[in-house]
Amino acid sequence: MDPLQRLTAATGERTAAGLHRTLHPRPPGPWLLDLASNDYLGLSGDARLAEGAIEAVRTWGVGSTGSRLVTGTTELHTELERRLAEFTGMPSALVFSSGYLANLGALTALRPRLIVSDQGNHASLIDGCRLARSAVTVTPHADVAAVDAALAGTEDAIVVTDAVFSVDGDLAPLRELHQVVRRHGAILVIDEAHALGVVGPGGRGAAYAAGLAGQPDVVLTVTLSKSLGAQGGAVLGAPEVIETLVDTARSFVFDTGLAPACAGAALTALDVLAAEPDLPERARRCALRLAGIARDLGLATTTPAAAVVPVIIGDPHDAVRAADLCADQGVRVGCFRPPSVPPGRACLRLTARADLGESDLTVVGKALANVKEQTRPYPAPNAGAARR
Repeated sequence: MDPLQRLTAATGERTAAGLHRTLHPRPPGPWLLDLASNDYLGLSGDARLAEGAIEAVRTWGVGSTGSRLVTGTTELHTELERRLAEFTGMPSALVFSSGYLANLGALTALRPRLIVSDQGNHASLIDGCRLARSAVTVTPHADVAAVDAALAGTEDAIVVTDAVFSVDGDLAPLRELHQVVRRHGAILVIDEAHALGVVGPGGRGAAYAAGLAGQPDVVLTVTLSKSLGAQGGAVLGAPEVIETLVDTARSFVFDTGLAPACAGAALTALDVLAAEPDLPERARRCALRLAGIARDLGLATTTPAAAVVPVIIGDPHDAVRAADLCADQGVRVGCFRPPSVPPGRACLRLTARADLGESDLTVVGKALANVKEQTRPYPAPNAGAARR
């Protein structure tokens, strides 16, 4: 029997269900109007970040040369950690080579008896729960009472949630969750991937906006690859948390350190945010405009808390066609299908950017009108949140 036959058959089944994925390499420079990336502040192509990356390469070389505990920690890395902690109001930080690995590292190193996880959490948090080998309770989305009930009688627990959920674009009830966590003596882990640079004063994140920054029972994870336009991730928390991660987080101990170019670019992005503190508000305003355009066309969407705007389509085949129709109109959008969302909840994901102009929004309106006319999108009156 052909050893690859099983894989070929499985690919055929995914294709029939509308779940087959393909890579779409993009050429350099402007190609389509980008509403698919996570470049919320429009900084990934900023000349200042490019210069910061180049200067870092000139000083430190192309690669970090080893794991963080051997040769992979430079003065650039420690400066980035200091600046991230200062920016978010947290005591200390530890930089990883990706946000995904930061989430894995935080949950597996802290490794409590129980992890309580929101059902809408990102896949990296779900994988961290699995790898931690803790008991895991998955609670309904944003259900604080369910979290409270799950923690009853526990002495060693973590509650983990996205700050801004990656498909819905809604904000977690962080203050209420923290009250429950503190009452039970647990730890609240907040993934700020879609909030850093967009939510809170100056883009300092959802935890900062909720008054939770610096609390000893709060741990943050962030990514440098979205609003900061670079690549990498970090965990922020009390010194005791960081020390534990340095000793025991396998995705830190056994991984090559973040490349100097990415560290240099991220540091420059923090400088840009300090110099242009209106960038987060501009991104949020654009997101509200995008949601309004979709809603006026009768398309199902949500009210965004940050830069993520879903447009619910329903059927995965229709979602792929809708994304293609947008591309035909010059707009690239995300297309989320199971398992990223539940069955029947395939959607387009539009991501706002701080540098979108009125002419860009007009183009988006025409593209979404085309989607409305030529597909069978989910009816707006019954719109609900897509879950990841």
